Amino acid sequence: MIQKLLRLVLTVIGLIIGYGAYKLTAYIAAGRGYDLQEHLSMGENVFVAAIFAIIFGLLFYKLTPAFTRQGQKAAVNIESDLKKTSTNDLMFSAGGLIVGLVIAYLLTGLYEGINIPILQVVLNIITYLILGSLGVLVANIRGKDIRETILAARRPQTGGKGKGHKTDSVPKILDTSVIIDGRIFDIMKTGFLEGPIIIAEFVLVELQHVADSSDPLKRNRGRRGLDILNKIQTEYGVEIYNTAEDKSLEDIPEVDVKLLKLAQNIGGKVVTNDFNLNKVAAIKGVPVLNINELANTLKPVVLPGEEMIISLVKEGKERNQAVAYLDDGTMIVVEEGRRFIGQTIKVTVTSVLQTTAGRMIFAKPSGDK
Repeated sequence: MIQKLLRLVLTVIGLIIGYGAYKLTAYIAAGRGYDLQEHLSMGENVFVAAIFAIIFGLLFYKLTPAFTRQGQKAAVNIESDLKKTSTNDLMFSAGGLIVGLVIAYLLTGLYEGINIPILQVVLNIITYLILGSLGVLVANIRGKDIRETILAARRPQTGGKGKGHKTDSVPKILDTSVIIDGRIFDIMKTGFLEGPIIIAEFVLVELQHVADSSDPLKRNRGRRGLDILNKIQTEYGVEIYNTAEDKSLEDIPEVDVKLLKLAQNIGGKVVTNDFNLNKVAAIKGVPVLNINELANTLKPVVLPGEEMIISLVKEGKERNQAVAYLDDGTMIVVEEGRRFIGQTIKVTVTSVLQTTAGRMIFAKPSGDK
């Protein structure tokens, strides 16, 4: 039934277009000095107009299945694009379209002086199409910048105890691991971390699940994270980002991947101490502030040849190795130190291995122990 109705509608449209083609032909012929109204009788004009209308009507009748197939493909593509497009992007596109159409409406007033009706209609259609498309294109290209400007204007000028944050700074998005770790609060107290602090709703949900875990260790870590987050909120203010409005995040189940996508959407940086997340972010081109890298950078510099006094606590992986730890957690591997396990001895640093995961110091017992 729908197919028959659609075919009927397209046939009628074809008839109308055919009659329009006849009128256009008559207008062009009159412009060249051949007036159909004068050379043909009324019955002949009606007959020619009917021929035009029937030809186009039959053409559209035959092309209805092709139009239907293409329409279905277009509908599927549009549906797929809409699922991938966030609500914010759709709103900006609609706004750009409206602005483009308003400008087109103002410009088409300039065409009223044209005495050729068909040319005036064609110019109007072209103007609306071009400016409408241009408005959508500009909104899509510059929509991210506009969104960031709006977000920056909405963000409060946070900064408890007189410590202000610049609203034009890059947003810092905290992940679950860095909140549970707790060092982020101490870093913020120093004033080195500028800009708005953002917590995504899905990170807050994950933190709550950890706090409600049946595992006592996980439960304690989750509650510690909530306490740290509450302290940050009290001292500096935290923006809870409503991710329900961002449709581009709906189909991403992994929290880490969703976090990186959010950072790309709002032009922010992810604050974490997750080594693997740091690697994935580097691949995706998302800037990351790694708390562990900061801590390793701030550790005292140890050079080969220096001596230090350490307490050996356990065996190393290799034969005759022993392991000690500094107060900051740095591991020291002492060659030929197995016999000194449980003792405090003086060692000489032989080499230092620095990685993004941490630092490891290699040493050997000094001559005067």
